[in-house]
Amino acid sequence: MSLIYTKNKEFHIDLQKGDVGRYVILPGDPGRCEIIAAYLENPRIIARKREFTTYVGELNGEKVCVTSTGIGGPSAVIAMEELVHCGADTFIRVGTSGGMQPQILGGDLVIATGAIRAEGTTREYAPIEYPAVPDYEVVQALKKAAEELKAPFHMGVVHCKDNFYGQHSPETMPQYVLLKNNWEAWKACGALASEMESASLFITAGVRRVRAGSVLTVLANQTRRELELPDVEVYDTELAVKTAVRAMAELIEQDRKKAVE
Repeated sequence: MSLIYTKNKEFHIDLQKGDVGRYVILPGDPGRCEIIAAYLENPRIIARKREFTTYVGELNGEKVCVTSTGIGGPSAVIAMEELVHCGADTFIRVGTSGGMQPQILGGDLVIATGAIRAEGTTREYAPIEYPAVPDYEVVQALKKAAEELKAPFHMGVVHCKDNFYGQHSPETMPQYVLLKNNWEAWKACGALASEMESASLFITAGVRRVRAGSVLTVLANQTRRELELPDVEVYDTELAVKTAVRAMAELIEQDRKKAVE
């Protein structure tokens, strides 16, 4: 694979082999990195460039990194590709989303079991017929963590798009009919929540033979508003963070057991 280096470091994330371990938590927002890193032992910032901020610390004696991906598939995939170059192989996205089914409330968690590829990044990796699915072990670790934390959570398919305002203000778009019809179709198929990164991360992880999963905080639910149901808005992502950190600890322990078997 051809690599782009700046002073022997990855061009975008400004890291090199040895800086990171196998395990990485991926928020979108750089401002959330320090909050997540506080759950690690001896956290410290090691890189900040563009939308990519990275902290490193220890969890159960293993090096764990927190790297922000920015918004959307293209930057998320750049982060994952370059982290894989540096030696990482296990990723958990901890992000935010909007609910799509009426039973999903603000503050609930969604653990993705698949992602709708309504974005452009993955089309340059795999034919559209190829499904975007997370790693089974990561999904199971997230499920176990959510159960232990007694978190309200749902498991299922999430919708991933590139155009944030195409979802929230479709009537302002020339492609209004297409956007509206597709949105109703995704809901009818049972999609739980909408966000912007999981599909890209799942496809890239599959192609690069690494593990990835996602846990998302539901901020609000426009379907409930459309149905004139109460729609509580929740912007506290702490429960999703705790779930991701606990799931990563579980994966570390599982990997250690495999190593000695």
